[in-house]
Amino acid sequence: MKTFKIATLLTLTAALGACNTMDRLANVGNAPVLTQIQDPTTLAGYQPVRMPMPEPMADTYQSNSLYRTSARGFFKDERAHRVGDILTVKVTVDDRAKISNSSNRNRSSTNSAGMGGIFGSAVDNLSGGTIDPSKAIDLTSGINDTGAGSVNRSEALETSIAAVITQVLPNGNLVIEGRQEVRVNFEVRDLIVSGIVRPSDIQANNTIASTKIAEARISYGGRGQITDVQQPRYGQQVLDAILPF
Repeated sequence: MKTFKIATLLTLTAALGACNTMDRLANVGNAPVLTQIQDPTTLAGYQPVRMPMPEPMADTYQSNSLYRTSARGFFKDERAHRVGDILTVKVTVDDRAKISNSSNRNRSSTNSAGMGGIFGSAVDNLSGGTIDPSKAIDLTSGINDTGAGSVNRSEALETSIAAVITQVLPNGNLVIEGRQEVRVNFEVRDLIVSGIVRPSDIQANNTIASTKIAEARISYGGRGQITDVQQPRYGQQVLDAILPF
């Protein structure tokens, strides 16, 4: 059964590799094609966001007053707040982590026991003098473990991207998603940002910092000749997955 699974995996990999090779041969000399602009809610795998919601609050106002409970100001707010509105996300990622751990554990023990008198004489007689009764039992054990590990990571990304409001949650929070593709020569750089934001965190100039996005998903990568060279071949990936050593 295991051999059948491996054979099936190798067959599928070979077929996938053949298709990929044909696609690459067909696009020799051509730049990567940019994807068409699409509605994010129609893409495969899209699911509306569901979060715990507070109790709804009725929108009340006085008959002789311009103020209402849901108003954010007396004048029209030009910031994004409806499905389809656009706002600018300022993506700033500056993560640094440096962790170093070490451990050392050492334990040793020695136990010995002997027999004298009639029992010692009996042991001496039975063994023909090959066993010393005073050292009949001699046990020694020891454990020595040493471990060390370290992490030194530094990541930095600073850019801006326009995102579209795809959903307004019952409590007023906004679900946003933005995609950006930039092609330079034969390499396409992809930037994807999605998450949940509060309307009050959107600045007056209709921008919001990426640090204000809840459930943030930020992806920055690429595809093209440079990325293709950096990726291992399909055969190597299969071997890495199935080889036990």
